[in-house]
Amino acid sequence: MQNKPLALVTGANKGIGLQIATDLVEKGMCVLIGSRSLENGETTAAMIGPEAHALQLDVTDPASIAAAAARIQSEFGRLDVLVNNAGISHPGKSGDPFPSNLDFNSLTKATMDDIRAVWEVNVFGVIAVTQAMLPLLRVAPAGRIVNMGSTGGSLAWNSEPGNAHRAMFGNYSTSKSAAHAVSLAFAFSLEETNIKVNIACPGHTGTALNNFSGARTVEEGAREAVRLALLDASGPTGTFSDENGLVAW
Repeated sequence: MQNKPLALVTGANKGIGLQIATDLVEKGMCVLIGSRSLENGETTAAMIGPEAHALQLDVTDPASIAAAAARIQSEFGRLDVLVNNAGISHPGKSGDPFPSNLDFNSLTKATMDDIRAVWEVNVFGVIAVTQAMLPLLRVAPAGRIVNMGSTGGSLAWNSEPGNAHRAMFGNYSTSKSAAHAVSLAFAFSLEETNIKVNIACPGHTGTALNNFSGARTVEEGAREAVRLALLDASGPTGTFSDENGLVAW
């Protein structure tokens, strides 16, 4: 078992996940770069430095998840921080251009395959990875789980009649609403343990998730997740926040 606290960031080979991993290394942690492609993960880890290590992890593949957990157990013996960052906004393959036709996001037009593809990563992937890593987090002195949320999934915000985002409240946003609920369920189940579960909202950050349309930088988008990953014993659990404070459910 290594001495530095150990974090796993899923989907960490690019975008906000890469920035979160970089920031956690700078904060003194050893970080596992969760990536579907081991090669991409190794390239990212080499770029960050010796305290970053590639870990092949496809959050939709039970065998990949189990192998990742087994490797962490064998090589490190525990996990201090899990950041469930992996997420998709459309059902295309990684690297595919952002679709010009937004039917995949409309629940009146999207196919069930489109819907399942997004929810498989954004909802079921969060549950599967968290369940697999819980035994390792329980061993840590103070386990922390940070799930990446979205204001776009806020039911309170989207229910406001004047909110223009309502037109986009579909496949992706509802998957985030579900991920928020999943996060709360984990937080409630783990309230009597040393594990805290919180949701970080990165804001509209320019990444491949939104075809780089966001106005925020990845440095800004990673900020709240890093803060929540480093919470001390007095910190909260079961919250949804950005760097300005709590976000409406």
